[in-house]
Amino acid sequence: MPVGLLLITHQRIGEELLETASNLFDPLPLQVRTLSVSLNSNPDTLRKDATRLHHELDSGDGVIIITDMFGSTPSNIASSLLCHPKTQMLAGLSLPMLLRALTYAQLPMTELIDKAKSGGHEGIVHCTEPEDCHA
Repeated sequence: MPVGLLLITHQRIGEELLETASNLFDPLPLQVRTLSVSLNSNPDTLRKDATRLHHELDSGDGVIIITDMFGSTPSNIASSLLCHPKTQMLAGLSLPMLLRALTYAQLPMTELIDKAKSGGHEGIVHCTEPEDCHA
């Protein structure tokens, strides 16, 4: 069974990225859940919800938790789950990172994390001029 994927983000960032990814993957190759953190969210309630989602996703091969920004409330909630066996965390969620994780869903956790990280890194492109300027 593949690993589970838990997206813990500010507002609806995770939900929106997952909806976009779901349009490209039908069905999704991994079980994915999202937890949205708003300014009015109760941290204790969020931790309980995150723990429940983690348990739903953990089929024995582990759970990768991806947050949108390291050091933020979503990241702190994710960090509280690292005490569970076979649980890893990435920060800096982006659409390329999520798509890479879904594309390589069959890989073991360590390799899947490397693929997701590389998707995030390679998804950053500095464009200085339009393509047609070289014609």
